[in-house]
Amino acid sequence: MNQDRRTFLKMMALSGAVLPYASGQALAQSPAKVRVQIGWIPNVQYAGEWISLERNLFAKHGVSVEWYPGGPNALPAPVVLAAGKADLGYSTWFPLLDAVAKGNDLVMIGAVFPKNPLGIISLAKRPILKPQDLVGAKVLAQGPNEKTAIDATLSLAGLPVQWTQVPAGFSPEPLLAGEGDGYTAFGVNQTITLEQMGLKWGKDFHFVSFDDLGFRTYGAVLMTTRAYLERNRPAVVGYLRGIIQGWQDNEKDPTVAARLAAEKYGADFGLDLKQQIRQNELQIPLTRYDEQGKLRLALDREIMSGPMYAAARATGRTNLPDVDKLADFTIVSEAHQSL
Repeated sequence: MNQDRRTFLKMMALSGAVLPYASGQALAQSPAKVRVQIGWIPNVQYAGEWISLERNLFAKHGVSVEWYPGGPNALPAPVVLAAGKADLGYSTWFPLLDAVAKGNDLVMIGAVFPKNPLGIISLAKRPILKPQDLVGAKVLAQGPNEKTAIDATLSLAGLPVQWTQVPAGFSPEPLLAGEGDGYTAFGVNQTITLEQMGLKWGKDFHFVSFDDLGFRTYGAVLMTTRAYLERNRPAVVGYLRGIIQGWQDNEKDPTVAARLAAEKYGADFGLDLKQQIRQNELQIPLTRYDEQGKLRLALDREIMSGPMYAAARATGRTNLPDVDKLADFTIVSEAHQSL
């Protein structure tokens, strides 16, 4: 749900809007300006942003947000941050690790999706529901990232890395045509395409995330540079407070952010309102941990140093930083205070 959405969305990025943001402390001085690089085009994936902007929730906590869209032709957020062109950015787990490995002093401060929506769709005649089902399977996979995810899933499960990759595009139709046993996809996107064809989830087709297969990663990772965080921590906390409230409000009515995405913030991208509503319905559970007691957007040290670092090593990434250097585990809890 991230820059990797190029695997199913083929639209160019467009410059975004600038909206003001004021302080929950009723400060007299001007609000702090925060420049945010989102990871993809402005769709309902950023429901929390749109609601926060629309309802002045950022302004309530003392920041003015200027956002820039991502997309297939946009630079990845780690690059934009390293170049000083944005203050906060959304990316995915592995691009962040790779950027840090190259010497960029980036800090992970939150995760919108503690459960990553990337996974595999299969049909009822040959369901893929556990790692063992991948052995010997033909899987329609879009590129090297998807191949790596499957290879690592099998390795983590102690299974032979024996499967056949079939080149795939942006549509699940080749799966329906019998060209593969599975299709790498997002549970909040291509599953909707199958539903719109009249197929029933759990009956005609199945979806299992790589997280559930044992290859755990975060989606929509929020990051900044260490220097910016040290100099502007109150502004970062203010942004987090606004976005937390935006995602909380999003759960009350999934149609609100979908309409904002389709009709306002992403109006130039031809987004389908019904699809955006359904995507929002499907993504809301992914914004919450399965584990009890975890705060919204919070990072979990044990999950990161355990299964997430294991997943990274299984992809061949061995130059991993100390987890406490990579992430700030306190800032989200600070943002939740007084909300």
